[in-house]
Amino acid sequence: MGSATMTPAATMTPSARVTARHGVGFAMNPCASLLRLYAEHGPVVAVGTRRRPFVHLFGPDANAFVFANSGLFRWREAFDLLVPVNGETALIVSDGADHRRRRRLVQPAFHHRRVDGYVARIAANTGAALASWTPGRTLDAYAELRGVIRRSTVEVLFGDRLAADAEVIGRGLQVALAGIDRNFVAQMMLRALPNPYWRRVTASRAAVARRVDEEVERRRREGGEHDDVLGMLMAARDEGGAGLTRQELQDQVISLISAGYDTTSAAMAWAVYALLVHPGAAERARREVAEVVGDRPPQAADLPKLPYLDGVVQETLRLFPPAVLSARVPVRDFAYAGHRIPAGAMVLYSPYVTHRMPQVWPQAGRFRPERWIPGSDLHRPTTPSTFLPFGGGPHRCIGSTLATVEIKTMLACLLRGPRLRLVSAAVTPTSVTAMRPRGGLPVRVLPA
Repeated sequence: MGSATMTPAATMTPSARVTARHGVGFAMNPCASLLRLYAEHGPVVAVGTRRRPFVHLFGPDANAFVFANSGLFRWREAFDLLVPVNGETALIVSDGADHRRRRRLVQPAFHHRRVDGYVARIAANTGAALASWTPGRTLDAYAELRGVIRRSTVEVLFGDRLAADAEVIGRGLQVALAGIDRNFVAQMMLRALPNPYWRRVTASRAAVARRVDEEVERRRREGGEHDDVLGMLMAARDEGGAGLTRQELQDQVISLISAGYDTTSAAMAWAVYALLVHPGAAERARREVAEVVGDRPPQAADLPKLPYLDGVVQETLRLFPPAVLSARVPVRDFAYAGHRIPAGAMVLYSPYVTHRMPQVWPQAGRFRPERWIPGSDLHRPTTPSTFLPFGGGPHRCIGSTLATVEIKTMLACLLRGPRLRLVSAAVTPTSVTAMRPRGGLPVRVLPA
């Protein structure tokens, strides 16, 4: 475990050789490159330049250190690539008192009882999509389910009028998200310079913002109450009686939509992939769903009665966490594990690497949903530093409960529906912000 105070330690100096090798590998396959970086250089390694080092801290001790010392780090500089998409006041780029205030105002919208109320709508949207999955059809399960998640996210959070424009909103945000995804390494190095990426993102985001503003203004003119997240955000007040500003409201709506469907749809795709390459797990989950749910759509009361399916979801999030990396920027020099890390460095920790450490997870590379059931030989209690698919500390993803409920509900629908076969089992992960299957997830719908 490191220390947040300065003690005599050697300053982290990036190696040009390690930087070059990791840079090439990271661009081609971020996940494999990170595992290799940890295997070859241990829990603390710096890449990049002396002026702008990227310091990787790997493992549970590192995660615990970062989460326990939140005051040592800033998020705004670490996630400024996301500002053009999410906005200047989004939770993910907020720090200190601003973050605490905004999170308090947004948090009630994601209380578990409210999330339970979303299950029926999620199930209905999933069932409608699966009805078109006719035998003999080949389709991209990732893209199809992504559309369902986008519509469900906008519906349950922001109402039917915005949901009617879910595809338009999704296309606008996708331009911005794709810019980050395709140009991640280059943008990390050149993000302070004007470039075509920023112009495309800004224009696309502005179109979505106008649509959000229209809905807010319409509600204010019409008056009345709206029992959705947008209604709650518009009505929320802090201790001083102040609500969210127009900019804050706009940014929370857009960031919740983009994060809500981008990361959840990636995790959903991996859950489907895992079940298709592990038919034994799929059959066990299918039997459980049949016993509990039967022929009707799944309901909120069913979900706690599906422990194996819950294990499928958790195991998917372990092996394929939405964010491969997360970042922080220290506001002052600090020491960790005998190394001096300078203020302004980009400090990176990796849920992906932690989740695949054999000293933390027995049979770490294998998909074993039963490890999440107490009494299993593989079961191990988790901590915030050993299982962190949604990050940790004060900035832990505010929508984590919604994401897991949505994936579990959709899987319950899928397991009652058509059987599928992968077109190819050779699937490679891509992206570090919302790790998804490269090229989608082509499947063939089998005869009943």
